[in-house]
Order: sequence, then structure tokens, then C-alpha cells
Amino acid sequence: MAAHPENPLRRGLVRTKVADPCVIVVFGATGDLTHRKLLPALYRLGRRAELPARYAIVGFARREKTSEQFRAEVEASLRKYTGGAELDAAVWQSMSDGLFYHRSSFEDPAGYQRLRRFLDELDRTRGIQGNRVFYLATPPRAFDDIVEHLGAAGLVQPSSERPPWSRLVVEKPFGRDLSSGEQLNELVGRFFTEDQIYRIDHYLGKETVQNILVLRFANGLFEPVWNQKHVDHVQITVSEDLGVGLRGDYFEEVGILRDMVQNHMLQLVSLVAMEPPVALDADAVRDEKVKVLRALRVVEGQEALRHTARGQYGPGWIKGERVIGYRAEPRVAADSITETYVALKLFVDNWRWAGVPFYLRAGKRLAKRVTEIAIQFKDIPHLLFSDSQAGVAPNVLVLRIQPDEAISLRIGCKVPGPAVAVQPVRMEFLYGSAFGFEAPEAYERLLRDVLLGDATLFTRRDEVEAAWRWITPILESWSAAPPPQFPNYEAGSWGPQEARELIEADGRAWRYP
Repeated sequence: MAAHPENPLRRGLVRTKVADPCVIVVFGATGDLTHRKLLPALYRLGRRAELPARYAIVGFARREKTSEQFRAEVEASLRKYTGGAELDAAVWQSMSDGLFYHRSSFEDPAGYQRLRRFLDELDRTRGIQGNRVFYLATPPRAFDDIVEHLGAAGLVQPSSERPPWSRLVVEKPFGRDLSSGEQLNELVGRFFTEDQIYRIDHYLGKETVQNILVLRFANGLFEPVWNQKHVDHVQITVSEDLGVGLRGDYFEEVGILRDMVQNHMLQLVSLVAMEPPVALDADAVRDEKVKVLRALRVVEGQEALRHTARGQYGPGWIKGERVIGYRAEPRVAADSITETYVALKLFVDNWRWAGVPFYLRAGKRLAKRVTEIAIQFKDIPHLLFSDSQAGVAPNVLVLRIQPDEAISLRIGCKVPGPAVAVQPVRMEFLYGSAFGFEAPEAYERLLRDVLLGDATLFTRRDEVEAAWRWITPILESWSAAPPPQFPNYEAGSWGPQEARELIEADGRAWRYP
């Protein structure tokens, strides 16, 4: 049996850029995102020697605590979220030495002046050279205060490349609609140039998502058939078996259309549908993605209602356990009309995709946790195997993003035996077994890119606004029309009947992974 290939980075076959010394200021340092994702990602980067030689991490939050208490909490989080109780002693020691806590409310100007003095001191004691990453791991309502106070306190350097530089990382959602998204862009743009702003979408850090471009443009097999002549339709599914948990108050404000479709799913659409970029630099890739978003056929009014289906989960069964409905979740209104499921049909009105429907669905408390992109090709033009017609199914290329990243292709094959019987079979590539080493998690890749100043996997201002320009008419149409009778699907199912009717009206059917 052949040995697994060794990580080429470990063999030194791939040269990697070294990040400048810097300090990473995390606003919302006591929050779940910081402890569950960001700090473990930074620790793993340190374990792979991909952090700067000189760096510091400063947690900024309103709770009273010392840096020593913060370090103890971070150590506990790392033991919980990095896959084992034992930490690498040298890596943790290095991280701990540069880990600090700064107590202030987001609204207090004096807190930012104290922060400036503290960062100046770190420049002197740790050789940071004035380079700053400001990470907004906070609720969106805090963005305005933080950005304005950073600017007023003189904490923002004018460059994103030459030391001393400043970079701003912003978590989704970036606005609630087109108007608020534009206003937030204007505010941030007063203090940071566009090349300093990193609007983060963690889906773009997943290996399979990044591999979409490689699959399409590094293989002569796929690109010639990646168009309306050969593709019947595209399905993108983001299915979660979990409910909203303790995030009910957040979810009540956004709903699944804002939470998943406006960012994650439209990013997937743009990567699947984009034209080949002239280069793999940030602007070239994002230029092509924006063209896709601008080509989306806008639907509004009654047409928006015909192209979408809304749902909200009721009680049901998940993995053999009885679970409550959305309206019974903590911090959720008893008569809530917030959608926890959406299905919709969209068209990319350009030469490549004319007439090809893209069906999107996303939901909470569905039958299975899975995220996948399925490209279904058209039926063969003439059926030779008429006696075995039932076994001839369309070819489907599936890019599975979670829970296990993989690529599979369904083809028809002859069943062994004297009769000519055709049966669909699957050719599959699994990331976990193909390369023999663990791929970085999404936040690791994205944080590394921030430190290196590579914005390729981050959304640009015009991308955000183009996505809101398509989503906002749907939100307005929903607001003007009575919602469905909620709840309208059981937890543990695949969603409401309205979603099935949406796709079946076109003579197609949802996949059930």
C-alpha cells in the first residue's frame, strides 16, 4: 500500500511568506467566537510556526478581569477546542507571554486612549513596529462605536502593506439591508481604506470552497461543460440539525436569509458561476465574483414570493431525541415570524448561465448537517439502453463542504452479468484520506491571510452591496406579505412542503444527501 503523501509545506517545497510583527486586538474578547474559534486558530497557527516571530494578542472587553485571569480562561478554552487536553508547552508559553487583557466599554473614548498608550508600550517591549490588526468579534450594533473611536484615538495607520500598518477584520452580518450596508461601508471607509478592510466569511476559508477554482480552472475536463449547454441546474444546500440554542435574540434580528444566504450562499454561487480571473490575486478574483452578483436576476413583489419559500421549525425528533420548536427556544418571541428555513430559485443572467436555475436552501433543525454544492448535468440526448432506462440517471458533481470535505461524481455503469443493466455509481475524493495530513480549519487560513495582507478570500465593498441589492427586494416583499402559518415544518425533517413545491413545479426534485 502506498504511503500517504507528506505535507509539501513540511518538505519545504512551497515557499511561504513571513508575516510582519504585529499586535492583534480582539474586540469582544470574552465572547463565544473568540474562545471557540479565534484563539484556538491562532494557537494552531503558532503550533505550525505560521505566526510572526514577534506578536501580541490584546483582548478588549467590558468585563472586569486581569490579564492573568484572561490567560487562564484562554488556556481552558484551548484545551477544550483544540482537540485534546494537552497543549504544546512551548507554543502555549509563547502565546501566553504575549496575551493581555484591556478592560473598557466599546463606547468609552478614554478606553481607546488607554489602549493606544498600551499598544505603544508593546511596540517598545515586544518589537511590534506599530502594526495593528483590529478584529471585531462583537455584535454588529457595536461596529459603529468601535470604528469611530479607533479613528478618533489615532489608532489607525494609513497603510495596509508597509509598516506601520493597520487592518480591520469585520464579522458578518455587514448591515441588515442595502441601505444599512452602504451606511456601514461609508463609516468604515472614513477611517480605513478598502485594502485595509477584511470582511470575513469563514466559508471562504474551507478547503472545498477554495478548491472550486482549482477544480474548474486546473482541470480541462470540467470547464468545457461548465455552462448552460451541459448543466441542467445547480443545488446549494446548507442544512443544520442544530437549533438556534442561546442565540435566539441574535437570530430574531436576522433570520436565515440574512444569516446564511446574503453572505455564505451567495459567495458559493459567485465561485461556481464566475468566469476565469486573469490572475489569482485578490482584485482579479473578486472582480469576477462581483460580475456574477450583478448578473443575478432581481425578483420583487409577487415574483419574489413565487421564487422563495419560508419556514420555521416546530417540535420534532433529532437523532432519537425530542426537541422543542423555534418559538420555545430561549430569547425567542412566542409568536415569532422569523424564518429558520429558506428555499429560493435564482438565475444568473449572463451568457454562460442563461436559463440555468440555481436552487438554494438553508435551514435549522433539518434532518442532517450537511453543506454541499451539486451540479446536475443534462440528460443524455438519446437513450441507447432503453431496457435499462430506470437505471440511467443524470451525472451529478457534488462538492461537499461539511461535515467531511469531499468531491464526488455520479456516473452510470453496467451492472455485472449477461444483461445490459445500468446503475448509478459514485466516484469520490475525500480530503481526510487523500493527503495524509490535517488541513487547516477555516479561521486558521483566514487569520493567516489577514496577517500576510492577502485579501483574496475576503469580501470587497462592492460585493457586499451587490449581494444586498439582490436580497433587499426579497426582504421587502416578505415584509409586505403575510408570512406562512408558522411553524410549518417539523424538526428533523427536510423543511416545509412549500420548498418541495418550489422545485417540483419545474419538474425537478431536491437532493437528500
